[in-house]
Formats: sequence, C-alpha cells, structure tokens
Amino acid sequence: MVLTLAATQALATDPEKMPSAVKTGAEEVEANAGADAQQGKTEPAHPQSLIRGEDGRLDVSHFIDQAYGFMPVLIPITEPALGLGAVGALAFIDRPDPGSGFNRPNITLIGAMGTENGTRGYFGGDLRYWLDNRLNTHVGAIKTSLNLDYYGAVRGDHEPRAYSYTLDLTGGLLRGRYRLGESDNWLGLSYLLADTRASFDLPVILPFNDREQRISGLGASVTHDSRDNMFTPRAGNYLEASATLFAPGLGSDLDFTRYALTGIQYVPLPQQASLGINGSWSGNAGDTPFYMSPYVSLRGVPAMRYQGQQVAQLEAELLWPIWDRYSLVGFGGVGKGFGGTDSALFDERSVVAGGVGVRYEIARKYGLHMGLDMAWSRDGPAVYVQFGSAWMRP
Repeated sequence: MVLTLAATQALATDPEKMPSAVKTGAEEVEANAGADAQQGKTEPAHPQSLIRGEDGRLDVSHFIDQAYGFMPVLIPITEPALGLGAVGALAFIDRPDPGSGFNRPNITLIGAMGTENGTRGYFGGDLRYWLDNRLNTHVGAIKTSLNLDYYGAVRGDHEPRAYSYTLDLTGGLLRGRYRLGESDNWLGLSYLLADTRASFDLPVILPFNDREQRISGLGASVTHDSRDNMFTPRAGNYLEASATLFAPGLGSDLDFTRYALTGIQYVPLPQQASLGINGSWSGNAGDTPFYMSPYVSLRGVPAMRYQGQQVAQLEAELLWPIWDRYSLVGFGGVGKGFGGTDSALFDERSVVAGGVGVRYEIARKYGLHMGLDMAWSRDGPAVYVQFGSAWMRP
C-alpha cells in the first residue's frame, strides 16, 4: 500500500556510534554467539530451525539467511480510503556483512495487491548498495488501478461531498544516492515516469488539467540517515530535503514542481523503550494534477482525504517493550492542509489522530518487528498491519 500511494505522490550508520542502551537484534545475537564460543558451547539451548530463534521463539531470521533468502509476505490492507484487501509479495533480503560496519540490507520485492472496492495492482522494486556501501540505488515499477475519492474543488458544484474516481497508473522510478565519505549524509538524484488516467463515476469538471496525462520528473535530494536500523529504529535520525521538477522538456505533459522536508528523530529511553517524532512539510507549485497534491498521512486518517497546495504534519510514537519479544505502541499526531481550493470541503482541513498498537520482533537478526495498530480520528476508526516501522524509509 505504501508503494502504491507513493507512486501517485512522487512516483547508515556505524554500530559503534549506537547508544549502549539500544542494540539491534543482530548485535545481541552476535554478542551471545561470542560469549558461547568463549565458554565452549557449540549449540544453543533451543535448537534452531528455519522459523525459530535461539531463544526458541518464532523468528524468521534463519529462513531469510538461507541461500534462497526470501520471505513470503501477506499483509492485510485496512486503509479506509481503499477498503479491506491484501498485499501478497516475495521479499528477497541479503543480510549485510557483519564486519562492514554498515547495517543496511539489499532488498528485492515483487508482489500484487487488491481490495474490496475494486482496487488492483502489481509492483516490483529493488533496493541495493554498491561500491562498498557508498552508492545506493532504488528501482521500482508499478501498474495499478486505484478507486479513490476526491474531496477538492469542482467547478459548478461546491457541495461538501466526495467524488469517486478511478486512477489508472503505469510507471517506474529510478533513484540513486551517493554517500559522502564515511558520514551519514547522502546526495541523490531520481527520475519518475508514469502514464495516468483519472476517470470519475459522475461527470465532473476539474479546475485544472486534463484527466489523462504523462508525468515525468527529475528530482534531487539531500539525506542524513543515522538510524540504528532500517526496519524498526530505536535511535538516530532521518532528515531529508527534496525537490522534483516535472516539465515538458523531461517528457511530462504538465509543468509543476514538488517540494518536501522530512525530519524523524528516535530517542532511546530506559528499559529498551524509544520515542519517535516525525515532522514533515510538502508543497507544490504549477499545474499539479489533483491526485499528486500533498495530503495528510497519519494513521487513522483516510489517504488523500485532507489535501492542499501545502501540507504539514507532526506525529509522535512511543515503543515500550513489555515481555520477551513483545512491545506496546502508543501514537498520536496532527496534520493540516493549506491553500489551493475554494471548496467548502476545505473549510476544515486540519485533523488530529492517534491510537495504540502491539509489536512482535519477528526477525531479530534484522531488527524487524511487525504488529497491529488501532487508530482513531474524526473520520472514524481504522486498523493497520505494520511490517517494520510505520514511518518506513529505505
């Protein structure tokens, strides 16, 4: 779901620097293995299998470590904007070299998704590190048909209601980032190309643009990434500024620009707990198609419900281990859209949301947790299945 909506929108750290109170699962396993070796132990207390860890608990780390190195993933879709459904995928994960001092794996993903409102899609992607982890590449492709609601301004109709439409999208994304020295800083370039068609269930006159377009854009980004883990971080931060230009000279039918700022901070707390804070701002200028306008993206808020020429949001999350591999999660945030409409639907474009959840450490070597979140906003309740962090950034 994240990949699908991202396509409509914009379609490393050294372990020695990690706080002593926060260790990744990989560090704990390696430390235990070293202690066992010194004591002459050759086998763990609990015999390992492909789906059990050294503590005897359910753990898929060893399954991923095998030569075939993949994990079948089946995740329910509970996004309010799409209805109930599921994503099925194969994730091929290469564990990083423990001696390299760099804990980001290579990941290849291929899958499909569908929901009860008729949404369908197929996708594939590859995240890979090259040149001694100095070069990072992202390659993605998607073909999807999304059934969504549009809440913006429509000529000749200012009644506060949603307009159902189908967005057909076929496209791809190329992105490369280069690491500056041994730092946590990266410079990136990206290129997006997609053919889109928006068709409404009822006759609707949009304020801007045709309904069928090719969008093509060149982007640049500056990123600082010191998170201790890509999947479920507990310490470090992620900061990124990006801009993407869509223009006829790049193959686009429309001329517009998108900007984005993201700041995520993870603060380690006593008892292996952690506090995460995520703030972001995004905006656009020019003839931006309505389905690429920024929107509030918080758990409990339907996707693309609160849009504007600019959107700002802030969310906090507390992760608190309670027993063995289990943790509780509490989260809450606020988001607001600004400008770009004369519709009564946008008289109130700010929204508050929050909720609670539970996590289980499903792959300790990779620091990967998964679980369930229950969230609420004025638009009603929503349930989310989380695979890794809710703020996942590759």
